Amino acid sequence: MELNFKTFGSGEPLIILHGLFGTLDNWQTLGKRFAEQYMVYIVDQRNHGRSPHDPVMDYPHLADDLRGFMQNQWIHRAHIMGHSMGGKTAMEFALQNPDMTDKLIVVDIAPKTYPPGHELILKALNELDPTKLHNRKEAEDRLTKYIDDPGVRMFLLKNLTREKSGGFRWKMNLEAITRNYLHILEEPSAAEPFLGESLFIRGGKSNYVHDSDDDKIKGLFPYSKVETIDQAGHWVHAEAPNQLFDLVSLFLKT
Repeated sequence: MELNFKTFGSGEPLIILHGLFGTLDNWQTLGKRFAEQYMVYIVDQRNHGRSPHDPVMDYPHLADDLRGFMQNQWIHRAHIMGHSMGGKTAMEFALQNPDMTDKLIVVDIAPKTYPPGHELILKALNELDPTKLHNRKEAEDRLTKYIDDPGVRMFLLKNLTREKSGGFRWKMNLEAITRNYLHILEEPSAAEPFLGESLFIRGGKSNYVHDSDDDKIKGLFPYSKVETIDQAGHWVHAEAPNQLFDLVSLFLKT
């Protein structure tokens, strides 16, 4: 699978993976900042953005996509950073391909199975027929029925693209995401721990990573540390970009 990507800068490779319902554009601003020191690759994962659609979607396949991407780009080893679902892909990749992983950065996700929590979002998206929309405002109005947070609505609507013939379509493969949703909640698989250096960054206002997850993190990533950005929620890179940039930059330099 040839993943869609953008690249900036020069130096050691740093690959950045977005979360569920996201695209590489979510990381473009920070990616360009990191590109002052690194060769940055921001990547659309399968069934997201402009990357290919496929009915199968789980972390072994997402990690295998990344391995294929690196091989196609002649990247033998890289720093890997991922947010949320992308963080689990990054963990799975590091656990299965330690020889190809330099330093690992995981943003606001733990290596555990999560309970479902996106049912309303999936219901709202699946009830919205993009082919019948006249404009994005109409789409937002329909999402408001289920989603109160305007920031979440705007984030989701970035997945809409206008068709030349009229109406819109989803960039993401909503059918495959919905069908594989329980797989997305699963924890990464591992035969043995990843012995490279790892940094876990959590949002202080987020409920995704708890103190009780420390044992699980240390069990799979024994050379890891956890940092908290107090003022950020789950979308750490959007809510506290400067703090995240500083933490990651320091981690990669030392």
